[in-house]
Amino acid sequence: MTPSRKLPVGVQDFEDLRVNGYLYADKTAYVYRLASSGKPYFLGRPRRFGKSLFLSTLKAYFQGKKELFEGLAIAGLEKEWIEYPVVYVDFTLGDVARVDRLEGTLHLNLERTEKQLGINLEGETDPAKRFSKLIEQAREKTGRKVVVLVDEYDKPLLATMDNPALNDEIRTVLKAFYGVLKGSDANLRFAFLTGVTKFSKVSIFSDLNQLQDISMNKQFAGICGISESELVDNFQPELQALAEGTGKTYEETLAEMKKRYDGYHFAKESEDIYNPFSVLNTFARLDFGNYWFETGTPTFLIKMLQAVDFDVPQLENDVQIPANAIMDYRVDNPDPVPVLYQSGYLTIKSYDALLDEYTLGLPNEEVKYGFFRELLMVYMPGKNINREFFAGSFTRDLWAHDVNGFMTRLKAFFSGIPYELNNKQEKHYQTVFYALFTLIGQFIQVEYRTATGRADAVVQTSDAVFVFEFKMEANATAEDALRQIDERGYLAPFAASGKQLVKIGVEFGGEERGVKRWVVA
Repeated sequence: MTPSRKLPVGVQDFEDLRVNGYLYADKTAYVYRLASSGKPYFLGRPRRFGKSLFLSTLKAYFQGKKELFEGLAIAGLEKEWIEYPVVYVDFTLGDVARVDRLEGTLHLNLERTEKQLGINLEGETDPAKRFSKLIEQAREKTGRKVVVLVDEYDKPLLATMDNPALNDEIRTVLKAFYGVLKGSDANLRFAFLTGVTKFSKVSIFSDLNQLQDISMNKQFAGICGISESELVDNFQPELQALAEGTGKTYEETLAEMKKRYDGYHFAKESEDIYNPFSVLNTFARLDFGNYWFETGTPTFLIKMLQAVDFDVPQLENDVQIPANAIMDYRVDNPDPVPVLYQSGYLTIKSYDALLDEYTLGLPNEEVKYGFFRELLMVYMPGKNINREFFAGSFTRDLWAHDVNGFMTRLKAFFSGIPYELNNKQEKHYQTVFYALFTLIGQFIQVEYRTATGRADAVVQTSDAVFVFEFKMEANATAEDALRQIDERGYLAPFAASGKQLVKIGVEFGGEERGVKRWVVA
């Protein structure tokens, strides 16, 4: 059965959503709380997490559109609806990866508000000065203080991260533009800015001392996304239709949704949050998929990991980070963990109050498998990952106990790695192996640690256990790898399993700069 209710897939405008009868998980209590308790706020959330819709909700509220909020939580809270002049800056309106185009986008946003208010500032060529004059004249013309809403404030910075010189130029323009908010404080009723990453040394954070960053405030942990209670309370027909469409029970469907799309935490204490974009697309298509990754890739993040020689395997085994570093990303800081958290590829798993330290990890299977597939694309240049590498092909070999077939396929996959990768060869290959076996883990159980040490990979099927050990050092052999498996007892935990136990020692190197030999025992 296909549900007849309208799902807001891609809908980011609150008025459109309400007028056209789309489903809505009510977030308006957060609107009232924010509007009643402060002025300048910043909210950081991953892309496609509902920031634009929430900002649009704020816009409708401050424009006094009471009729749009009938039946929602705020209708029982707000007693006086007042229309304020709203300056809405949306960086999706144009190209922001060049200074001239960024300035053009800023002018376009300001001009749009000017037309709504009957103000003409086209003669002002400096976007920061134009912004300042607009706020001042809007206050004078309406007799009311101004509301400023900025969507994806950091898009120009993220778009130029791989070009430091241009990034500095972009930063200078934004610093002047956002600096207007401090000088205009007396004319502002409310200001709210959203983004993915909290960049240091940008005016809104270094100059606006009163700016409240609510990104990790537990009171606002559910401000974007879909909580587990919201999923069950608001989407019962869709969950039932998905269960029928995929041949699962209702309970199995909930478990699959949780495994794939849940797991985000945005505070020390937070209810689990689901990725809203993936949830809505799953309901709309009645199929489980990696929808978040279809809309963009974390290539710049993976290049960061590659540039600093990051130990990628630790991402799945959880990463510790001090509380004062988790939301403070600096371009000149080689540690990619803060931006991995802010971008949604890691999330909070726990908090240690004694050490004031967070433990981070991958939130769910959609992120895990999508991230490692993209990682392979960057670490294996020249390879068509979708055609030449398919985890199912490797999996079928192991199901059939065809270790030689598996290794032959692996050798072919590693062939032709560019020579220039050779100086970081060992770490590079280790990362590729880890990504490859992680993706195989979609189909069969893959482990990396035993009680007696860390095997390179342990793969379990229904009737066999395969332990892989790779030797990449000079003069190390496949036989050395087998001896390590025995000496460290990597197979000991599986001795009583009744399964066939298989050891694979692999030797790397030679002119091929890839798999040279392997021995099976």
